[in-house]
Amino acid sequence: MKFKITNGIVYDPSRNINGKQKDIYVCDGKIVSPSISELIDYKTSYDVSGMIIMAGGIDIHSHIAGGNVNNARVLSPEIHFNFLDKNLNRKKSLPGFNTRWTCEGTGYRYAEMGFTTVVEPAVLPVNSFLSHLELEKIPMIDKACLSVLGNDSFLLNSLQKKRGQQFIDDYVAFTINSTKSIGLKVINAGGTESFKRGCRDNFSLDDIVPEYGVSSREIVDTLCNSIENLKVKHPLHVHCNNLGMAGNIKTILDTIKAARGRRMHLAHVQFYGYDNKGKKGFSSGAMQLCDAINKNKNITVDVGQVMFQPTVTISSDILRQFSARKNANPKKWITTELEDGGGGIVPYSYKKENFVNAFQWLIGLEIFLLIKNPSQVFFTTDHPNGAPFTSYPELFRLLMDLDYRLECASKINKISYEMSFLKDIKRVYTINDIAIMTRSEPAKILGLNDRGSLAPGCLADISIYNPNLKYDQMFRYPVYVFKDGKEIVKNGKVNNFFKTKTQVLNLNYDKNITKYINKWISKQYSLDSDDISVDTNYFRSDNFNFH
Repeated sequence: MKFKITNGIVYDPSRNINGKQKDIYVCDGKIVSPSISELIDYKTSYDVSGMIIMAGGIDIHSHIAGGNVNNARVLSPEIHFNFLDKNLNRKKSLPGFNTRWTCEGTGYRYAEMGFTTVVEPAVLPVNSFLSHLELEKIPMIDKACLSVLGNDSFLLNSLQKKRGQQFIDDYVAFTINSTKSIGLKVINAGGTESFKRGCRDNFSLDDIVPEYGVSSREIVDTLCNSIENLKVKHPLHVHCNNLGMAGNIKTILDTIKAARGRRMHLAHVQFYGYDNKGKKGFSSGAMQLCDAINKNKNITVDVGQVMFQPTVTISSDILRQFSARKNANPKKWITTELEDGGGGIVPYSYKKENFVNAFQWLIGLEIFLLIKNPSQVFFTTDHPNGAPFTSYPELFRLLMDLDYRLECASKINKISYEMSFLKDIKRVYTINDIAIMTRSEPAKILGLNDRGSLAPGCLADISIYNPNLKYDQMFRYPVYVFKDGKEIVKNGKVNNFFKTKTQVLNLNYDKNITKYINKWISKQYSLDSDDISVDTNYFRSDNFNFH
């Protein structure tokens, strides 16, 4: 199919186009640059005079599939049913109206905001097959995932036995390939294994995993080396130690230093931006954190912004989730211990009058606004941990509209606000900043070079917005959204069901590693080695897109 989009105002940071009127041409699902003689073939036209045109949005960190997500659905079904009661009069059969708490609803709700690619950032190998079954079921958006290592006994034993970096590199490559991922995540390196052996307190970068004699720092350092050696586009994705604890600013600063100039991505850093100053022993560490990020161009982060509403916290950081169980609201929680990790589910309600919650909201916004280079910071709410991803439009407005931000800040806990830096920050984001942080740079950091851009040859993933609306309404109700050149949203509503693909890597490595892995699994696990590998025969023939 051929069509053109005319008279729109284009924001495409990948080509340094910042608010210029340009026409976009689409042919067979891709953006093209037709010759003058070919222009006559583009008879179908969308006239979007005065509207803003961007590439489709990309979310690099959102928990949308896997064991922990399913446990959260089982623990908190009211999130789904309350939505149905309130909005749909329990008409569950209506197509396209599933909540964000379902596979289908995840795709619909993202597409309705103009997002076309989303990454599930925490897939344990033991859950990888299930995760991909769910990802395949999510329509409208392309998907990808990151596999998790750092608390698995094979890695820890290999480090203990000093098998060498090449051995670990092969293991990492095997894991990424077998779990059909595009990168690697480490979650509180060694913390889960330490929890299983009795640790219930903080676990810092230089603490030692019991029985293995390996430090958390050594785990992170070795995995970071593997990602560099294997030339994986996405840096090691790090969930730091001591999440959510007052004074944990030291932990993340130590982690930045531990990168030693190598690429590293730090996830949901709002949850590590806490100092321990003041009478309550809790204060903002955003200034220190952002100063370190501004000085270390090798570091990228996503924020994990807290918004004021009920949600569910989901994490494979079982040590921290177990500690958070006493804050569950309502009073129910789950922790699981698996053979290559674990996880915890704790429902929680963030309240603007609460001292700590207000500070979390403030610290997230401070981090967004104090990091100078928009290429180093990415939009996330760490869905659903800080807030549902459906909160993004409001978050955009908080960062783009100073008056609105001040109005919202005036309604939160007064002590927190007075102690914060936010009241002194006047910076506001531009539309081009948003395009950088949600389009061009996420594509670049993930190594997905066929999207995040409106350049000829890229996928025709296109979002069109009405700038005459307030920013939250503008980003909540796109005028049009196109996925692979197909119109899937009009005026903020899904109008076309579309099956999409999961992006995966295929790395080279020494296949001899498999005999060591198989031997270890047969000896230590209740599973077979096939149980930690994704068999593509169970999926649509066109489901996976290998890079």
